[in-house]
Amino acid sequence: MADSYTPLGSGTSPSTAGKTPLLQLRGITKAYGAVQALSDVSLEVYAGEVIGLVGDNGAGKSTLIKAIAGVGPPDSGEFFVEGQAVKITSPQISTRLGIETVYQDLALCDNLDVVANLFLGKEERTPMRTINELTMEKRTLQVLKTLEVKIPSVRTLVASLSGGQRQSIAVAKTVLRNAKVVLLDEPTAALGVVQTRQVLNLIRRLREQGLAVIVISHNLADVFEVVDRVIVLRLGKLVNAFDIKSTTSEQIVAAITGAEFGSIMKDTNAPSEGI
Repeated sequence: MADSYTPLGSGTSPSTAGKTPLLQLRGITKAYGAVQALSDVSLEVYAGEVIGLVGDNGAGKSTLIKAIAGVGPPDSGEFFVEGQAVKITSPQISTRLGIETVYQDLALCDNLDVVANLFLGKEERTPMRTINELTMEKRTLQVLKTLEVKIPSVRTLVASLSGGQRQSIAVAKTVLRNAKVVLLDEPTAALGVVQTRQVLNLIRRLREQGLAVIVISHNLADVFEVVDRVIVLRLGKLVNAFDIKSTTSEQIVAAITGAEFGSIMKDTNAPSEGI
């Protein structure tokens, strides 16, 4: 089992003290040639917790998510799932460990209905090895009810659903596959007010189900509505983390932009007047 570990400025809530994280990262480092995309990133996320992963473009957010998802394994660092050291070197391994990722493109097939999308590649079979449509439909109705997802019918083509409904179907797919950790990449991007509310409520229900959720978002208003902690990446480094109950958007923006280091950078790098 992993030793108890809390990174500097983790913003960890006292309620998680002594608990084993569902997912823990230590010293994750990744470079693309001369570009250092991630440098010694350590964090943890617990069951029933939502973490917001924020940072400017190029901060390393997507690289970190890809490392967890097995799409872009890190050059060095360690992963722990429920306290056990694991090697995540492919998406298949990540999925087997209970880690599911919902990317911005959602990976849904517009020409298939909701049931077919949820079970795509993992269809239920009858003893005669034919597709068991009835069982699949029942399980689809069950998971959508659990997540309180409202759609016209489970036989509705995904192409006819709204953006919020499509996002909900993509998330429901992860729950159906018994995910422990769900990674959401900009889940409210390009959604209207009503659809955004639908997705934020869905994230809350994932937390209620005891899942660990990591959300990448540029929308701090959404972040403040739904997350428990905010992790800030800047230039590939974890620069700070905040408990959402005891921070402000100004503090988070300052961490994202490096404003809190402004005076230091000015003193050390800027030339003195008259030189």
